[in-house]
Amino acid sequence: MQLSLRNYIKYIKLIIVSFSTITIVLIGNYWLTQAIAIPPMEDIPEEILRTEIITVGRSPIDGKLLTAAEYAELQVKLQTSPPPKLNSQIRDQVFVLQLRKALLQIFPFLGI
Repeated sequence: MQLSLRNYIKYIKLIIVSFSTITIVLIGNYWLTQAIAIPPMEDIPEEILRTEIITVGRSPIDGKLLTAAEYAELQVKLQTSPPPKLNSQIRDQVFVLQLRKALLQIFPFLGI
């Protein structure tokens, strides 16, 4: 089977394009995996973060930043004085609403 010059040139171009594409894909994939494996430079290692002493905290009430002394004082204050209790009617209403929500998840056809 003789190849004409035109077919021979097409065959050579196909081989060159295929080889180039495969080479580019392999090299690109190798560089991508190299870049993903390295953590960013500004990332602090976990071993250092575990030993760090936390000097700032957030208030559990409103989320404001507090110093360590203010945070400890607030924790003592919250432990000594319990939060105010809700009115019994409101508490009952919240319980009924939570019960209704749970029942609607089980029986969705009841929510008309």
